Amino acid sequence: MKFPSLVLLPALALAAGCSRHGPEPAAAAALPPARVSLAAVAAIDAPVLTEVTGTVRPAQRAQLAAQVMGTIADLPVALGQRVAAGDRLLKISAAEIDARVAQARAQANVAQRDLARERDLLAKGASTADLVRSLEDRAAGANAMLREAETMLGYTELRAPFAGTVVRKFVNAGDLAAPGHPLLELEGTGDLQIETGIPDSLAGSVKVGDDLLVQAEAGASFPARVAELSSAADSFARTVTAKLAIAADAPVRSGQFVRVHVPSDRVRVLLVPAEAVSAAGQLERVFVAANGRAELRLVKTGGTHDGRTEILAGLAAGESVVVRAPAGLREGQPLEVSR
Repeated sequence: MKFPSLVLLPALALAAGCSRHGPEPAAAAALPPARVSLAAVAAIDAPVLTEVTGTVRPAQRAQLAAQVMGTIADLPVALGQRVAAGDRLLKISAAEIDARVAQARAQANVAQRDLARERDLLAKGASTADLVRSLEDRAAGANAMLREAETMLGYTELRAPFAGTVVRKFVNAGDLAAPGHPLLELEGTGDLQIETGIPDSLAGSVKVGDDLLVQAEAGASFPARVAELSSAADSFARTVTAKLAIAADAPVRSGQFVRVHVPSDRVRVLLVPAEAVSAAGQLERVFVAANGRAELRLVKTGGTHDGRTEILAGLAAGESVVVRAPAGLREGQPLEVSR
């Protein structure tokens, strides 16, 4: 928004008053009528926008951690490398897990052989059904222990949960991996979203599905839809976390800083076409149609709304302003309105 210096406000008001009630210049009154287009000063209820900061992030993002302890034997990926879903990212060497798998497999084999033998003997009447059932239970337990050991062995390989890019590496080959400690961070290559914190005083005016205006660093602006909104506020920051979905062609990239405009209360504002306002040095002015003649009016402008300029001072609702004033238009000159 544009805000003139406070020192200029009395002068602006005085000049506006003089232009409204001052005598009509005789020279301008003698000029031929200027052909112009007029537009009414519109009064609308517009929301007050509060600016909050946000960060662009991929919709898919994962920080991968170890589930077993061991030495990192192989780390074949590099920062910035693209990977496909299921690609191996890291290998942990854990000899005790290998030994546990070998032991569980041997026990399962022994239990299976004992069960097969007793089943043959039972068919020949040389064994009992109770012994066979006991061996079946032992074989089931041994197989369960084998599956558990093989699952633990699977934890020694870290694989990509989705297609993406390696954006952070917390370890190197030879480091010790411990359960719960992050090893790699992966970001998806698909949709992006904006993460922001909305002040809890404004959270009531925002709901899932709303479109908010977003402004990027380069000045580009675009809408973003509220996809997720937390039901609880952060007790320290006094903000509510929101995630905004953005279009695939939005002019932003992962990690970029953006500004999100959050609406709050609505206020009455006056709007005129942007082409009705012209600059004279540091002053802004419009021509008003009054009694068939041009009246020069100094104004104070605010923001823009759909190609129209907000007028903070100098005009009243319902007045008619000249759109794209012709060159040489003067105070007091007769006007001919184009139809």
